[in-house]
Amino acid sequence: MEMTWLGHACVRIRAKEATIVADPCEKSSGYSLGRPTADVVTLSFDEPAHNYADGVAGSPRVLRGPGEYEVAGASVVGVTTWHDRELKEAGPRNIVFVFELDDLLVCHLGAIGTIPTSDQLEQIGGVDILLVPVGGGDALEAAQAAETVNLIEPKLVIPIHYATDAERMKLDPLDRFLKEMGQKAGETHTKLTVTRSSLPEQTQLLVLEYKR
Repeated sequence: MEMTWLGHACVRIRAKEATIVADPCEKSSGYSLGRPTADVVTLSFDEPAHNYADGVAGSPRVLRGPGEYEVAGASVVGVTTWHDRELKEAGPRNIVFVFELDDLLVCHLGAIGTIPTSDQLEQIGGVDILLVPVGGGDALEAAQAAETVNLIEPKLVIPIHYATDAERMKLDPLDRFLKEMGQKAGETHTKLTVTRSSLPEQTQLLVLEYKR
């Protein structure tokens, strides 16, 4: 499996079964996706920074709600969570998506703004790779993101949705999340290539550069 961060909360996942683009964002976010091709597009939250399906080439199946899906050989589960940390369930929903690809379980938390409840955690289940927003704004802040990581206990943690030189939303820098996780800034990677056999035994954080 190959994974690339395209900016904001948008990630492209290429696997044997399918290519998935999660949370494609409009140029107003500060990022230009370059019209990636995908078999599946998932939209966690209904705003331009997370729902720009028209920016993805091909004829992808677009998923935007909770449920269980089989698309292009990939198994996908959508779990309803909450976007607004103040309103919680009274506010707009966010859909967390879990993908089963190449014998790996990948969870994209999207624009989640609250720590998942026990029921939501049960629906998400055990995952190998967690894509977690860490910069606040309209999603989890650093401390909440770190707590969510501890609750889900993935093998690999990949932070998304934080301040960069391209980001136009006012978000916190990655350093705040690293501090909460007890880690210092280290090597960044242009992409992640992973197999089940290459997963670490204990939770490991990996930082991806956004594709310029």
